[in-house]
Amino acid sequence: MKQHSSSDPACPGNMIDTAEHRLRLLYVLNNHVGEANAIGMAALYEAVFDRPWTDRINHTRSLRTLITLMREEGVAICSVSSQSGGGYYIAAATSEFLKFLRKNERRALLILMRNAKMKKVSLPDYLGQLKLEMETRTNEAA
Repeated sequence: MKQHSSSDPACPGNMIDTAEHRLRLLYVLNNHVGEANAIGMAALYEAVFDRPWTDRINHTRSLRTLITLMREEGVAICSVSSQSGGGYYIAAATSEFLKFLRKNERRALLILMRNAKMKKVSLPDYLGQLKLEMETRTNEAA
C-alpha cells in the first residue's frame, strides 16, 4: 500500500488513507454486491470514517480520494450514478464489472474526442500525441 499524507478536510489532522479506512471501505462494500445494491456516498462516508457528513461535496471528498487511490492500485470498486441515487458497489459478476469498465472507457473517449476537436486534430493523431507524452514522462521518471 502506497501511503499518502492527505488528510480529511472535514476533520483536519485525520488521515484519509489508513489501513483502518481501507478495511472499513472493503468491509462495507462487500455487503453491497451488485449495482442494484449500491450504497450512497453519504452512508458509505459515515460507515468508513465513523462520523456524519454535513457538506456533501467537501466532506465526502476524502471518501472519493480513498476510492480513487484504491482503484489506482487495482481494487475493483464500481460506481453508478443516476437521477434516483446511485453509489458504490462490488460487481456481482464479471459481466457487471465489464459493463462498468465500458462506461468508464466511453466517458474517457468522449472527453478525448472533445479535446481533439478543440485542438483541431483527429482522434487517432491526438491519441498518438498523448502516447508520446506519456512515454516521455515515463522515460524521464526512470
